[in-house]
Amino acid sequence: MMFFLAGTSDARALAVRLNNHHDVLATVVTDSAAASLQAEGIATHVGRLTAEEMAEKVTARGDKIIVDASHPYAEEASKNAQQAAQLAGVPYCRYERMSEDYESDLITVVETYEEAALEAKKRKGNVMLLTGSKTLQIFTKHLLGEEEITLIARMLPRIDNMEKCEALGLPQKQIIAMQGPFTAELNTALYKQYDTTLMITKESGKVGSVDEKITTALALGIEVILIARPKMDYPNMFRNFDDIEQFIGGI
Repeated sequence: MMFFLAGTSDARALAVRLNNHHDVLATVVTDSAAASLQAEGIATHVGRLTAEEMAEKVTARGDKIIVDASHPYAEEASKNAQQAAQLAGVPYCRYERMSEDYESDLITVVETYEEAALEAKKRKGNVMLLTGSKTLQIFTKHLLGEEEITLIARMLPRIDNMEKCEALGLPQKQIIAMQGPFTAELNTALYKQYDTTLMITKESGKVGSVDEKITTALALGIEVILIARPKMDYPNMFRNFDDIEQFIGGI
């Protein structure tokens, strides 16, 4: 039995694989993610949990390990999972997808969302934001209403996201509400439709379709601001499914 934090498309594939030999309880943030896992016969919990709440569930179920396959930028979830493992007295392991290396004069790498917003403010133009809705307020604070800057935000077509856009004052015509994954052709069409001069994204890795976002932007001569992954010290971190299974089999 295991407690599993699922936050990416490849995390879903890992959960399905592990559930073939283990009783997996996956925790997710959205109902759509839960439905995808439930269709594969995997039990789910929807909603964020504190370290204490995770530990309670692990103890109550008798889980033997916590597998953290949350999104590379979900720092709080990973910290809570590590603390929960200590509280429940079980091992913790981390699945982290591979990073991508890019070399281009058009790419500027930054460490924080705030730094990305300030870099975009200096460059001006039509800015396409591909970082989701969670940190949208940082970018509207610095970019919305600025002369010579048009902020276009792409995010999941959820009611709460649209309500957040309205509350922050982002006009409807500057919202792209779409569900991915996005092909290179679609990314190209969107960049051209909005006459994009600058794109902001996170370094989520190849599975997160960051390569299509970046390569298509570069092919069009669009500048890219790339927000680097948070620097965290993960115990028992693995980059592929086989190593995860080998570690689990050894406990």
